[in-house]
Amino acid sequence: MKLPLSFYRRPDVVLIAKELLGKYIFSNIDGAFSGGIIVETEAYRGPDDLGSHAYNNRRTARNEMMYAAGGVVYMYICYGIHDMLNIVTGEPEESHAILVRAIEPVEGMEFMRERRKVFDDDKRLCKGPGALGKALGLGKQQNGISLAGDEVWLEDRGFIVSAESVVAAPRIGLNIAEPYKSIPWRFYIKGNKFISRK
Repeated sequence: MKLPLSFYRRPDVVLIAKELLGKYIFSNIDGAFSGGIIVETEAYRGPDDLGSHAYNNRRTARNEMMYAAGGVVYMYICYGIHDMLNIVTGEPEESHAILVRAIEPVEGMEFMRERRKVFDDDKRLCKGPGALGKALGLGKQQNGISLAGDEVWLEDRGFIVSAESVVAAPRIGLNIAEPYKSIPWRFYIKGNKFISRK
């Protein structure tokens, strides 16, 4: 069942980032259907979070989509090469977003292998946000599209992740001041071999 927009429009981005574990994400790009189980996320909480693109209500052409109502895709390019998939949450102007860091691929493996040019190790296909965006065929052209549509969407297929299986850890690659450098807003499924790093 496709997740309703009301799922994304709740106020607590950290809770939603945890709840995304075990949900399925899919893309249908030019007729190529692919996707898998979300196994790793990072929460970014709007204007008070030093790690967020919207820290201190910063607003640019790049991050404008973060200010939309929850349930849309926010794509940005990292290091000029990696397309990063984020899910906007909360009400309009709250600027919360969740970076999807890794999925366990389950559908459209042939499309993901071809996009990534990785044919000998499916564990690498969607391991890390840059790899994930490329594997799903996503780029800046998907920025702003609704998760209620048929191009990118999430589903609840009854995959239950127990509280004991959820690991909370510091987010990766942030050179910022405390407490936001070490705040445990990265979540992943314990023991899953598809997460980006331990």
